[in-house]
Amino acid sequence: MDFLIQNFGYLGGYSIAVLFIFFRYAIFAGIPFVIFYHWRKQKNKAAKIQKREVKSKQIWMEIGYSTMTAFIFAALGVGIYWMTQHGWTKIYTDVNEYGTAYFITSIFILMFVHDAYFYWMHRAVHHPKIFPYVHKVHHLSSNPTPWTSFSFNASEAVLELGIVPIVLMLIPMHFGAVLIFFFISLAFNVMGHLGYEIMPKNWVRHPILKWFNTPTHHNMHHARGNGNFGLYFNFWDTWMGTNHKNYIKTFDAIVARRDAAAVEEARKLFKNGCLTRKIEILSEDELQKTEFSSAK
Repeated sequence: MDFLIQNFGYLGGYSIAVLFIFFRYAIFAGIPFVIFYHWRKQKNKAAKIQKREVKSKQIWMEIGYSTMTAFIFAALGVGIYWMTQHGWTKIYTDVNEYGTAYFITSIFILMFVHDAYFYWMHRAVHHPKIFPYVHKVHHLSSNPTPWTSFSFNASEAVLELGIVPIVLMLIPMHFGAVLIFFFISLAFNVMGHLGYEIMPKNWVRHPILKWFNTPTHHNMHHARGNGNFGLYFNFWDTWMGTNHKNYIKTFDAIVARRDAAAVEEARKLFKNGCLTRKIEILSEDELQKTEFSSAK
């Protein structure tokens, strides 16, 4: 933002920031949307979390609200720039000032703080007296798509990143670390709204990976309402008992359906002579695994 405002002024810098944020969103959401909802739609059909189709009307609504979000996020960037110019933040520009290790650590600190903030903010906006005015727009997408990731009304867009300026006032952060955080946050957001389960079997039982949320986790939140409030991590939902009681069971069912379809596809390829070794079913418990080599 420093470069934009210093070279194009506040209005010019703000306008360019709006375009940058929107096109970043369009790329991050657009690529998986094309892959899962068009190009590889049939191939990924079994991985679809909700069976019902998404209507184009919903997608255009999401893009419309996301455009407004880009204006608000850009305003946040201008606000942070103004705060920095007046000495209100601890943003620094020389990596050597705190070192590379701190640069990397600061990104994770911001992620953990934002995740905790998001969890409690998210629970708060589900209060019946707050929900209609703040969070209802986002839940108009009960069957979310990647485009849902920025689909908020104005007040929620402000709340989404409201903790960031406060963190920047309290701990030193390189401007590059802040930028990386925004990219990571968007990537997680798009994944959570993907609408397809892409994580491998037993993800939710792995001692480390289970603490990272899956597309199924957030999709259930959109489909069923209360529960599954976390963004990046599953710490707070676990500690506060707000994971949907059927989360793991639902994840397992979707992954089983997806992996069974993959095995069936491999069978067809083998039958058609595209594979040279037979598919081996290892056990009834574990879905099905295949061992084959491509035909030469």
